[in-house]
Amino acid sequence: QVQLVESGGGLVQPGGSLRLSCAASGRLFRIYSMGWYRQAPGKERELVATIYENGVTHYADSVMGRFTISMDSAKNTLSLQMDNLKPEDTPVYYCSAKIWNDAPNREYWGQGTQVSVSS
Repeated sequence: QVQLVESGGGLVQPGGSLRLSCAASGRLFRIYSMGWYRQAPGKERELVATIYENGVTHYADSVMGRFTISMDSAKNTLSLQMDNLKPEDTPVYYCSAKIWNDAPNREYWGQGTQVSVSS
């Protein structure tokens, strides 16, 4: 079992910055990929950014050039640097992870951290 805990959410003004962090813990495991998702009330959860063990990344078009995802494999931590924040970046953000030697398509989730962008 893998536990994920997000932190770093908060209230910022448009154009400001936040850095989200996710710590993974549990029995011995090897990360295959980790990602950040976000979900607004009444809407589907959407992918924000993903990073693989080899360092390859993917970003949603809406955050390209503003957000940067990174992973420290040795410490099993994930980060999301968010710059030039907009009101539409407000939803709850969730950390996710997939590990080697696990069931196909199995994905772990954190509890979420709230991001609020408002003047």
